[in-house]
Amino acid sequence: MKINVRNYTKYLFYLVLVVCIIFIFLFNFYFYPLKYKNEIIQYSSKYSVDSALVASIICSESSFNANSQSEKGAIGLMQLMPSTAQWLCETLDEQFEPKKLFEPDFNIMLGTYYVSYLANKFNDLDLAIVAYNAGEGNVLKWLSVKEYSNDGKKLNYIPYAESENYLSKVKRAYNIYKDRI
Repeated sequence: MKINVRNYTKYLFYLVLVVCIIFIFLFNFYFYPLKYKNEIIQYSSKYSVDSALVASIICSESSFNANSQSEKGAIGLMQLMPSTAQWLCETLDEQFEPKKLFEPDFNIMLGTYYVSYLANKFNDLDLAIVAYNAGEGNVLKWLSVKEYSNDGKKLNYIPYAESENYLSKVKRAYNIYKDRI
């Protein structure tokens, strides 16, 4: 039996191409899940925040695990600190109960409002994302240091490696979610 090398190579190419496409598809859905889409869209719309950004923050914070709790005490999908959540509840005239931070709807509502608040405060999404991770007080402090900011409005350097990595992680996730939500 004679094998046609040209046909074999062509079929092999198509097989590898299909496997790569399947791998990319499965990779995106495994490492970048998308749950609670309706809640994300609802609160993103309500608080004028890009829904892909909210999904990116949730993915980066908790990988969409509503029961997630950090060593530092951050809770739920958007990893809110109870003290921040309490302040957000007071601002929104909501009843604060720490256990409600494990409820996806409540957590997404508060977290999305907080992203909106930070985006409006800093008028810059990168700063808002860094402030979500490092705290707005730290970002305000860094903006006042010439070593970190030339103009007091943008950061040239993020002194916390964790926050710099967090910003990159959220942006990477955003590039996936912007086409999915």
